[in-house]
Amino acid sequence: MLGTLYIVATPIGNLEDITLRALRILNEVDLIACEDTRHSRKLLSHYQISKPLISYHQHNELERTVELVARLEAGENIALVSDAGTPLVSDPGLRIVQEAIERGIRVVSIPGASAIIAAIASAGLPMDQFTFAGFLPSKQTARRAKLTELGALPMTTVFYEAPHRIKQALADAREVLGERRVVVARELTKIHEEFIRGELSEVQITDQTRGEIVLLIGPPGKPTSSQEPANRSVRKDVEEIMRVENIDRKAALKRVARSRGIGKSEAYRLMLSERGDHGEDGK
Repeated sequence: MLGTLYIVATPIGNLEDITLRALRILNEVDLIACEDTRHSRKLLSHYQISKPLISYHQHNELERTVELVARLEAGENIALVSDAGTPLVSDPGLRIVQEAIERGIRVVSIPGASAIIAAIASAGLPMDQFTFAGFLPSKQTARRAKLTELGALPMTTVFYEAPHRIKQALADAREVLGERRVVVARELTKIHEEFIRGELSEVQITDQTRGEIVLLIGPPGKPTSSQEPANRSVRKDVEEIMRVENIDRKAALKRVARSRGIGKSEAYRLMLSERGDHGEDGK
């Protein structure tokens, strides 16, 4: 009789964020395959679970898959866990899942914590549709190309990002996308959990930023009418918003910039070019 491969979600920070079903499965399986046995042993020790562990990560995935599938075919039940969250979401595991399915081995998902879901639930951005794009490329040229590719999608885009790259990623996003609503979710479920929200031009990130990060970029703004934004007067749009909403020019200019998917500085430049002078500083 074939064994079962369980895909088990584990906490992303707070150790209480694990389901009763996950704890039961981890107690019942014959073997637990994990990215880092030292990391997973801390979780298992916290819940007094004592099971054999075997490493399964991106560097040994090919050979380990052969070994684990053989054990599944011999009738053993195996749990696959990542260091944090749900396996296969920007983590190893696809190869063994595909191989198990190909050989008729039962694959069962034990759902639970996910940094993506935790971030989008509290971000305050439109989430009726969203795109998860994994990690942004580390090189600026590739990163900007990816942002350009995804920037036209009419929905929130979600990325993972490393702390040492988040500052540059935000700068590139503003350069490529113009003004957008953005949320930087950091250290989710941990003691120092933080949500930094605002326009791309407003969000401030220090070089000392630490911890795992989920970056959420809101959808492009919608034009104020069916007329194409490029054919409309920025100055007239600003004046109209000031009159109707009774707000100052700075706030109105920011609103117009967002609706056009451009930066506030670019909107100000366009307004000046329409007037043919240098006017009062609208920034």
